[in-house]
Amino acid sequence: MAFADLGRLGTLACSHADGVATVALAREEKLNAICADMHRDFRTVLDQLETDPAVRCLVLTGTGRAFCSGQDLTENLPVASDGRPDLATALDRDYNPLVARLAALQIPTIAAVNGIAAGAGANLALVCDIVLAAQGASFVEAFCRIALVPDCGGTWLLPRLVGRQRALAMMLTGEPVDAETARDWGMVWKVLPGENFRDDVQSFAARLARGPTASFAMTKRAVDAAWDNTLEEQLALERNLQAECGRADDFREGVAAFVEKRPALFRGR
Repeated sequence: MAFADLGRLGTLACSHADGVATVALAREEKLNAICADMHRDFRTVLDQLETDPAVRCLVLTGTGRAFCSGQDLTENLPVASDGRPDLATALDRDYNPLVARLAALQIPTIAAVNGIAAGAGANLALVCDIVLAAQGASFVEAFCRIALVPDCGGTWLLPRLVGRQRALAMMLTGEPVDAETARDWGMVWKVLPGENFRDDVQSFAARLARGPTASFAMTKRAVDAAWDNTLEEQLALERNLQAECGRADDFREGVAAFVEKRPALFRGR
């Protein structure tokens, strides 16, 4: 089965156009809160995204007025032998693999935050490569409201984006951060008008899908490695990745298009 064949998959609405796979969280009555069924549907979607060459960019968004309100707290959570909630099992089984698989995708990933992104929903957006937000969208690290630690990668992602002080302030107060502030702090690439949001997101994603996606994957690899590498190690990695890009068809096409003064036709190889 190809990604384009998925359509509406339980809690997710999937579509494909111009090389762009759009996955929309579709539990509008729950503000797209995450549940066990959604994790199951995500696993099916990611199985297709990881293997379908027709998909060259992913857009993750929400239906209705929310991006994602976080974990559905009305759902029964795993229980330990003493009868108390076993949240570690929920993270090991569902959230941590979801974040790891999204981060490892070899195509550009875009979070199109159309409304509130709270708790795990905020951090699910931040794990994507690029965040686009609609005017009126907001981000809330809501975990403190129920006496939990931010998860879904939030304690790793947010300090790297906004710094320790702002990250801790968001996490310890649970105050919402509006889209414009999130942009100014480095959480969001662009804030787009709400009335044309979905069309503008699709146009942006289609542009990436037409790009040299194989070199995009290597660029992501280099940027992710930079957190832990010394300058010397990073220079060596850049050298090795650049050598691989130089042998690829897309490099030859890019040079030919430049010389011939025409748009390049990249194929991701």
